[in-house]
Amino acid sequence: MKFRPLHDRVVVRRLDSEEKTKGGIIIPDTAKEKPQEGEVVAVGPGARDENGKLVALDVKKGDRVLFGKWSGTEVKIDGQDLLIMKESDVMGVIG
Repeated sequence: MKFRPLHDRVVVRRLDSEEKTKGGIIIPDTAKEKPQEGEVVAVGPGARDENGKLVALDVKKGDRVLFGKWSGTEVKIDGQDLLIMKESDVMGVIG
């Protein structure tokens, strides 16, 4: 992928959600909620503080993260459905 996010933005690929419930009921695509878990594909260099100093991001490429339900902007890059969001939209790193 030839895309580099700017400032404190991260690019996330949603991870697929379960297609069955624990009881074995298959969930159709129309009833599924979009997953709020994803893998970081790319990160920007960081944001600048009041003094102009670059503050690096806490997340890195390959991290599994949780993010808000309505976070980010959906884009399609190289045929992949991805999200671009600010690091502040990421709630935490899994693992």
